[in-house]
Amino acid sequence: METLMAASASPEFQQAHVELYNLALSYLKPMALQCTIELGIPNAIHRHGGAASLADLLDTVPVPERRRPYLPRLMRYLSATGILDLHHPPSATGGDQGMYSLTPLSRLLVDDILVNGCTSLGSFVLSQTTKYGVTAAMHLSEWFKSDNDGAEAEIPFRTAYGGMDFWDATRGDQRFNNVFNAGMGSSSKLVLDFVVTKCGQVFDGISSLIDVGGGTGSAARAIARAFPHVKCSVLDLPNVISGIPPGDDDGTVQYIAGDMMNYIPPTDAVLLKHVMHDWNDEDCLKILTQCKKAIRSGKSSGGKVVVIDTVVGSREKDMFEAQVSFDMLMMVLTTGKERDEQQWHDIFADAGFKHYKMKPILGFLSVIKLYPDELEM
Repeated sequence: METLMAASASPEFQQAHVELYNLALSYLKPMALQCTIELGIPNAIHRHGGAASLADLLDTVPVPERRRPYLPRLMRYLSATGILDLHHPPSATGGDQGMYSLTPLSRLLVDDILVNGCTSLGSFVLSQTTKYGVTAAMHLSEWFKSDNDGAEAEIPFRTAYGGMDFWDATRGDQRFNNVFNAGMGSSSKLVLDFVVTKCGQVFDGISSLIDVGGGTGSAARAIARAFPHVKCSVLDLPNVISGIPPGDDDGTVQYIAGDMMNYIPPTDAVLLKHVMHDWNDEDCLKILTQCKKAIRSGKSSGGKVVVIDTVVGSREKDMFEAQVSFDMLMMVLTTGKERDEQQWHDIFADAGFKHYKMKPILGFLSVIKLYPDELEM
């Protein structure tokens, strides 16, 4: 007992105690972030000139009268967790309520601020905080302990939803399909605007490109605007193509309904952005096999596959945490995974792509250029 008491008095124990509580309650952060976006709080602060008092927000944010007393508690949490900044914090008597301002993180959630041409990543956050992902994650321990080899036990998502997989959910729930595609579109636009600005040579020597699994076409449109001589197309499943908002189908790119596992039309280049991590190694080989057929048919020399995805192994703690967090997400939602360089190498070699160039780009992502053996680099 004395040893326990002594340990509990140590700074290390007290720090661990606080960290454990914060970790156990950390699920509240994405929920608060979702609430912040849906209430339009970052937009409201930005439109108040970059700083807003609680009174300003109460006048602006669409909260019914009966919920207004709770807003100060949400705002306190947002500032305590670093989502927002609070200047002149409230005193113990509550006299000075201070001014809330945006952090670099919450600036990414403002519709009126351009970051690499992207207006907001709010839709991406909303796509990651739906009931589907959260509920599936709650079945992780049940899935690990289950010895069942049926379809329902293949991944936690199937365990949570009686055998339905993630893609079944997008086909069966149009609202979820729209939220998911909007989120992927905002992420794609940010990444591709960065790639075409900083790594535009990736698209040298091509006159046509197909964005496979390209959703609403945000990435393809970014490439088409930067390189008007490149004919850009998007290949995705019929339910995705049929759900594209009319404003997105502006003629900049061509949309093709199809299945990448079975056929990819001839092209000079294939783009796979955040596609491979959704699939297991066997399915990735099928995808790359179709890519190889497409670029061999599309161009006699110089054809390439451009993969934008995670290469696990960053030496930066925050980057590595983001990489392995995405890997956990893939384990919960899909049969796929995030891969390290050796795992990528093995898949590429098995598919007949022994020549590739890998380069880190935005955040925890890398761009990888693949060339079949029979085509020159």
